[in-house]
Amino acid sequence: MKKNSAVNDKLRNVAIIAHVDHGKTTLVDAMFKQSGMFREGQEVDDRLMDSMDLERERGITIAAKNCSVTCNGIKINIIDTPGHADFGGEVERALSMADSAILLVDASEGPLPQTRFVLKKTFEAGLPVLVIINKIDRKDARPDEVLDMVYDLFIDLGATDEQLEFTYLYAIGRDGIVKRGLEEEVDNLKVLFDIIINEMPAPSYDPDAPFQMLVSDLGYSDYLGRLAIGKVFNGSAASNASLVCMDENGGQKQLKVSKLQSYDGITLVPVDQADTGDIIVLAGIEDVKIGDTICTRENPLALPRITVDEPTVFMRFTINTSPFAGKDGKNVQSRKIRERLLKETLLNVAIEVEESSDDDSFIVKGRGELQLAILIETMRRENFEVCVGRPKVIYREENGQLLEPIEHLFVDCDENFMGVVTEKLSVRKGKMTNLVNNGKGRVRLEFSIPSRSLIGYRDEFMTDTRGTGILNSYLSGYEAHRGDFPVRYTGSLVCDRQGKAVPYALFNLEPRGRLFITPGTPVYEGMVIGEHNRHSDIDVNACKEKKLTNMRASGKDEATICSPIKPMTLEQAIHFIRDDEMVEVTPLSIRIRKVELNAAKRHILAGKLKKKDSES
Repeated sequence: MKKNSAVNDKLRNVAIIAHVDHGKTTLVDAMFKQSGMFREGQEVDDRLMDSMDLERERGITIAAKNCSVTCNGIKINIIDTPGHADFGGEVERALSMADSAILLVDASEGPLPQTRFVLKKTFEAGLPVLVIINKIDRKDARPDEVLDMVYDLFIDLGATDEQLEFTYLYAIGRDGIVKRGLEEEVDNLKVLFDIIINEMPAPSYDPDAPFQMLVSDLGYSDYLGRLAIGKVFNGSAASNASLVCMDENGGQKQLKVSKLQSYDGITLVPVDQADTGDIIVLAGIEDVKIGDTICTRENPLALPRITVDEPTVFMRFTINTSPFAGKDGKNVQSRKIRERLLKETLLNVAIEVEESSDDDSFIVKGRGELQLAILIETMRRENFEVCVGRPKVIYREENGQLLEPIEHLFVDCDENFMGVVTEKLSVRKGKMTNLVNNGKGRVRLEFSIPSRSLIGYRDEFMTDTRGTGILNSYLSGYEAHRGDFPVRYTGSLVCDRQGKAVPYALFNLEPRGRLFITPGTPVYEGMVIGEHNRHSDIDVNACKEKKLTNMRASGKDEATICSPIKPMTLEQAIHFIRDDEMVEVTPLSIRIRKVELNAAKRHILAGKLKKKDSES
């Protein structure tokens, strides 16, 4: 039992959790529109909460966001959380501010891996859950069956009797409709607002305790500096109050609140006093980290810190050392890269940065390659130049045995593709644990598979299933290392000199494999310009022009037509590279290169490795 004995009935703090693309952000949009936040006829963008450019481009939520709506005089703070497994740290951080949660489940897909992950974290936080079966208007919707699956998931995760008595609703989030029964005729969200107000718990607190606030998020303002965002657990604080910030070691830093803000819709408004239970933004402290407690000087008392799961993947970030370094970006020095990466650790609790033995490189750890790819893309847009190596998993050693992270993989695909998917996952040390064929032409496969096996496989999977397959996974734990397997069956076409690629040379290279560049692309020695059909790398000349002769030619070099090239995305480049390759990322270009650019040195290194392998 909590010591807290009072509640602030004028507030509700609700986190919205779900698997990726199950409709969280769309439902929040509808809540905004129906709460009276906007005047009638006002133009409003879709996905209001996805404010980052990358979020809008990719159609996913990357960072947890706060906002509020007011209904019947009660303020409802809504915390929109990411649905992708790689951003699990954001979910854990967001749940620390909530008193209850709304779980959205797609009426066709049912509970998926991330549904399990977010629900498990919600149960660990001890929050009551409201279940909404969303997208019941889909042709392949099966709401009753999905509800049974949700109930099974609750039992599987060890839900208490109280948690098993959950309220459930049906929704068409896109149309702003939530109802109690499938046959009910409703055209609004009134039922949802009523349940949040009448059934969801209000924030509780100890009326005798002094002011305590847990920092769950950080922001930055050009005018106010560093912003600390979090929930007020006990007491209240006014603007200009003298407080202390307690760090993870119990150290105290004096601070004076220069400005106090609270959420009104998606905007921040100044307030004179922070109410108990409210989510507020404090300005006036520079040296603050996520998980710190802000409290009174007279009675400093720290709250339990936010804990997140350990990272499972790392990548090496280095300065750009290619011949084209510094041409596109402004931020190229190792000092600036270090500062940017350390700033990311302050804002993202799931990211860790370590210095390497080399002064110009850093080890960046995270939850998955997508999370790290988002970080790289963000830095790229901030005018950084950086080279990154292939993602690798973080191993553990216990009792002299090497352990590796294992994923529980869910595959949903057409039964015609089951053979090729199973074959490729078996080669990658995957073990099938379950197979369900619902007789409608699609199958659901479950595998236990090493995390390293999935690096680079997702693109291949989409090609194999012709874009119709769904691939999801969650970390199930650590097991004994399952042995090596081929990362790639093809080699690289490596440029042997600097210059500009010409049509004649590229046309003659096309039979060798798949090209990554077009005529006119600047190239340099050691740059990977394509994928070789065979396993070995070959050095090629992409700048070779057609020689002039005194014989009459039937055509000119300008008339040479090369096959169209689809530009490689950042994720595809990261998945493609091997251990001896890197991705060069600049604001204008994504290039693949060898770690060692000089061909002669590469051959010497390859010979040494071969000799070492034969001796061992």
